[in-house]
Amino acid sequence: MSDTLLPEPRVKTALRPIEAGDAARLHQLINDWEICRLLPEAPFPYPADLARDWITAAIADREAGIAYQFAITDDAGTMIGCAGLRLDKSGMAASLGYWVARRAWGRGHGRQAVLLMLRWGLAELAIDRVVATVADDNAASLAVLRRAGFTETGTGHEKFISRPGIRQAVHHFEITREVLAFREPVDSMNEGPRPLLLVVACALIDRSGKILLARRPAGKKLAGLWEFPGGKLAPGETPEAALVRELDEELGIAVKTADVAPFAFASHAYESFHLMMPLYLCRRWVGVPSSREGQALAWVDPARLEEYPMPPADRPLIPLLRDFL
Repeated sequence: MSDTLLPEPRVKTALRPIEAGDAARLHQLINDWEICRLLPEAPFPYPADLARDWITAAIADREAGIAYQFAITDDAGTMIGCAGLRLDKSGMAASLGYWVARRAWGRGHGRQAVLLMLRWGLAELAIDRVVATVADDNAASLAVLRRAGFTETGTGHEKFISRPGIRQAVHHFEITREVLAFREPVDSMNEGPRPLLLVVACALIDRSGKILLARRPAGKKLAGLWEFPGGKLAPGETPEAALVRELDEELGIAVKTADVAPFAFASHAYESFHLMMPLYLCRRWVGVPSSREGQALAWVDPARLEEYPMPPADRPLIPLLRDFL
């Protein structure tokens, strides 16, 4: 991993899947002592053949579903580095790796690439945590991970191909799905009293007793987590009216306020706001629930609700529903 500790002006950073045609550019960027010395598996000099072989292996790993490598691009869409996630044997954790070319240091691309990689992993992979290892002398990446919300879990020593004869001191980091979903960027965190956010949710129950869950799509906050359908209240709106509106907008079903019954509520403090969420039950509606906002839907037996990753505010509602139904 490599970046710098210089100030971070606003820049546009993006990720795209690595391609075979990136080999020459990758070799040009990574064949740099200041990059290779910070990457455990990067020799120096870095051979051009190795760049081609690495991309070939990365494409094969993506097709096999075991690792996902991306090109980091700048404002002009030019490749300036790489970032990726590799799944462990359990499939529940992924290791993060990234590097940014020296010519792009000092502009914040590394930090933005890490955040984009984490958001993608949260939305697209069934993982509950991401881990990372950073060389002790890589102060920039240590700072990037800490600002992104990673927690240091220990230290150790590892071999770095470009530094033969020594075992380099390293720091180990981890970030969980819960932190990934709800941590606010450091620069925007509200250090004062948390504002109260009022939302409403509904447990739709079909004739077999199953409950409908919706999985938030990539690009939205909480992407990848399963939740009860619902949403924020509009100014002057009652919870029941908001629920009728949200179920129509999200699922295309018609529900009457008389057909929703208050059941329980969630109260949870997040870093930048406090959530208050009444949960309603509904067994009668008109229409077939369908995805109108790109969300995946699943009818879930109450006994299996715990198998679906949910926001921490929703989890206390699971045993209440299970026992009631």
